Amino acid sequence: MIKLFVMDVDGTMTDGGILVDGCGNEWKRFDVKDGMGIARLKKSGVEVCIISGRPSKATAARAEELGITRVYQGVDDKLALLKSIAEEMGLTPSEIAYIGDDVNDVPCLEWVGLGFAPSDALLEAQRVSDVVTPSRGGYGAVRDAAEFVLQKNQSEGTSKG
Repeated sequence: MIKLFVMDVDGTMTDGGILVDGCGNEWKRFDVKDGMGIARLKKSGVEVCIISGRPSKATAARAEELGITRVYQGVDDKLALLKSIAEEMGLTPSEIAYIGDDVNDVPCLEWVGLGFAPSDALLEAQRVSDVVTPSRGGYGAVRDAAEFVLQKNQSEGTSKG
């Protein structure tokens, strides 16, 4: 049963594009379908977490809007942090799902019980993932992964009863 769903941001929750104006203001595009997937996960009892390699006010704002309290930005070693979170929560890798799209996500994708990569992720991430989503990053990839987790948890919950 998946109890923790962890997301990278740029290239998974977004299409990887970052718009910056002359004053240094940053914009990112997030998909509402992904937001609904996150809400559905949370409602089902799955904790949701963000681990991003770069800090961003836009990411912090979106996480707050979605009620995600475990938000870690500017992380160089994502796997070390993920292992620390798992230990703190008393979780094994098999209880964790992770979605990522780039080389810095590969160690996490290999370590967790269920790894996802968007359809436009780098091949290195796709190769080590359990599932490559039909959708691209920023265009429903997180929702695809969320629905997969929900179905998996429901089927495991039903088979144990």
